[in-house]
Amino acid sequence: MFKKFALFLCVICIALSFSSIKPYLAFGAKKPFIFGVLLVGPYNDHGYSQAHFEGGQYAEKNVAGTKMIYIDNVNPAARPGVTISQLVDDMVEKGAQLVIANSDDMKDGIREAALVHPGIDFVHISGDDVLTGKAPKNLANLFGRMEYGKMMAGFVAAMTTKTGKIGYLGPLVNAETRRLASSCYLGARYAWERVLKKDPGDLKFQVTWIGFWFNIPGVTADPTQVAQNFFNTGYDVVISGIDTTEAVVVARQKKGEGKTVWAIPYDYIGACKGASDVCLGVPYFNWGPGYVRLLKESMAGNWKSVWLWLGPDWKDINDPDTTTVGFIRGNALPASAEKALSSFIGDLGKGKVQLFKGPLSYQDGSVFLKTGEIGTDKQIWYMEQLLQGMMGQSSVK
Repeated sequence: MFKKFALFLCVICIALSFSSIKPYLAFGAKKPFIFGVLLVGPYNDHGYSQAHFEGGQYAEKNVAGTKMIYIDNVNPAARPGVTISQLVDDMVEKGAQLVIANSDDMKDGIREAALVHPGIDFVHISGDDVLTGKAPKNLANLFGRMEYGKMMAGFVAAMTTKTGKIGYLGPLVNAETRRLASSCYLGARYAWERVLKKDPGDLKFQVTWIGFWFNIPGVTADPTQVAQNFFNTGYDVVISGIDTTEAVVVARQKKGEGKTVWAIPYDYIGACKGASDVCLGVPYFNWGPGYVRLLKESMAGNWKSVWLWLGPDWKDINDPDTTTVGFIRGNALPASAEKALSSFIGDLGKGKVQLFKGPLSYQDGSVFLKTGEIGTDKQIWYMEQLLQGMMGQSSVK
């Protein structure tokens, strides 16, 4: 009888023990939703790749149950012979259910990877496969309407320059970089002619390309040398279109030599750090909101192959939770230019100012936009040349 009672107690204890852990087993922590990010440059480059890295961190913080993994320096110079597909395979093996490729150069590789892994969702930043119909159903495109940020950069450059000579430090030549450089020029021309009421012929806007998004010794032109050449030949404002901060670094050096010069970096909200005496501001990408949107859609099984070209939140272009493109004013920005910039931003947001409006011609004189014609997304996205009035190459010779 005692043995039966002891056995009964033992069964009860086991049952009670199981009931106490069952809720943990049923409702315990799930495996995280892993998303992978391929970065073209270093994750801490103070430029484009760092903006993406911090966008991923923002998404981790704001979407419960997610975890980011990343691989940086994804470019032929840093990883010769390594393909995008190989890197994606590695991420998938580590559990990635969404993969984001952050550079235009990754277009073919990420499309191939998406075809190989139909059960994984993919995002190509800056690409157009959805527009062209080349994208498989699990591939979406995302980019920011940085054209607005570049217009602001050009605007403050023209409002500040004392010589009327603005240099543009360009990366490689393609449709994206042509439209961004052209946006800078249009912003500068608007400030020069419409705000300052100066002679259009006195504004010089030179674009010099280095050949890639950042310096690769022996492959690209040296951006430090290009920036020095600008400042040494009378250009007193240099706008950067590359991923790294050489423009403001050289501007600080030149200011230390007694020159009155300024620079405008690119991509990253913190790019002015350490250069407050020469930095007029920075147009930057804020990838967090876009990442969050796509992560939630992937996690919910609501994935769509879409082309997203997200712009500023005109209510507050620097709101970290809503805007995709912003502009941080630099400490070196003159008060008069800052006031004019606020009005310019307000007019852009209200649609009172349309800079991609004809008549606009390409460098060779061919018509880009007819008189009164406002550029469509596709016309602006696929710009074939720099605009008439700009100096520099429109293509690689």
